[in-house]
Amino acid sequence: MGSRLYIGNLAWDTNEESLQNFLESDGRGVKEVFIVTDRETGRPRGFAFAEMATDADAQSAISELDGVELDGRSLRINEARERQPRGGGGGGGGDGRW
Repeated sequence: MGSRLYIGNLAWDTNEESLQNFLESDGRGVKEVFIVTDRETGRPRGFAFAEMATDADAQSAISELDGVELDGRSLRINEARERQPRGGGGGGGGDGRW
């Protein structure tokens, strides 16, 4: 298990400070919280990542806080997975020849 968490189903008005305070309840250590925003609008996308101080803190957050409500939404908390490589776009736009 790693110490990086994925937190989903965030309310639009949840901010990084309130999420960090939520994760730190019961004495868990949090190194960093990052709420993902839309590049074009700057609005939150409804999920975040958190780097916990230890693997034990991460496991505690998952087992004790997954499904718990914050700002009116039941959060989904699990271990973050490495981002999968995306296929190359290819670019298109040719004239139909190879």
